[in-house]
Amino acid sequence: MELEHTPRRMAAGEVLWQENAEVDLFCVLKAGWAYSFRYLDNGTMQILSVYLPGDILGLRDFGFSRRRTGVAMVNEGLVSCFSHQHLFQLIRSSPALAAGLIAIVVRKQAMLTERLVYIGRHTAQQRLAHFLYEIYLRLRSIGAVEEGSFQLPLSQEQLGDVLGLSAVHVSRTFSLLREAGLVLKERQDVYFPDPEALAQMAEFNASYLDEPVPDAFQVLSQTHMMAS
Repeated sequence: MELEHTPRRMAAGEVLWQENAEVDLFCVLKAGWAYSFRYLDNGTMQILSVYLPGDILGLRDFGFSRRRTGVAMVNEGLVSCFSHQHLFQLIRSSPALAAGLIAIVVRKQAMLTERLVYIGRHTAQQRLAHFLYEIYLRLRSIGAVEEGSFQLPLSQEQLGDVLGLSAVHVSRTFSLLREAGLVLKERQDVYFPDPEALAQMAEFNASYLDEPVPDAFQVLSQTHMMAS
């Protein structure tokens, strides 16, 4: 909660930092969506991570003096920024928080690993289905899915930058998923008529998202609470 003081309003498309910038702050995303990106030599962009409310921005830069990726907002939102020093103070006061931050970084790495696998080995339909279903589960965990429907503010160009596809290919793939009765999309509204069928088609294994933390984390957290 201390990390989420003094929120700052961000505009859609606003860049929080560019790659190679000095690492000075980290941010908690309180509202809106954001993404991390890298520009390639040919001028194209690869989106590496999509952040949802509650995520920490820039944590993978913790061990570097320069940013490995840029971060920008997808839509309007709120961020609360904090410094290295503030993070060190909280870690010193709470071993449980330190363990939790390590778990967050490891799970974000697991998400990147899954992305690498399905981009490298799956069809365009499976890539898009996998990404959409992952977003669906992440939004559902924070109460942002209503009656099976959710908002997807990413443009087709941005989805292409996530999945390694052109915007035209993304549009064509949405049409194929709609014809198969798996994904219905109207502007930013997305609905899955049969989520289980979509997950099966995408060969989705949700363990990297919903597997509980090891017992050692729970014991550490409970011990710290008792000591406090």
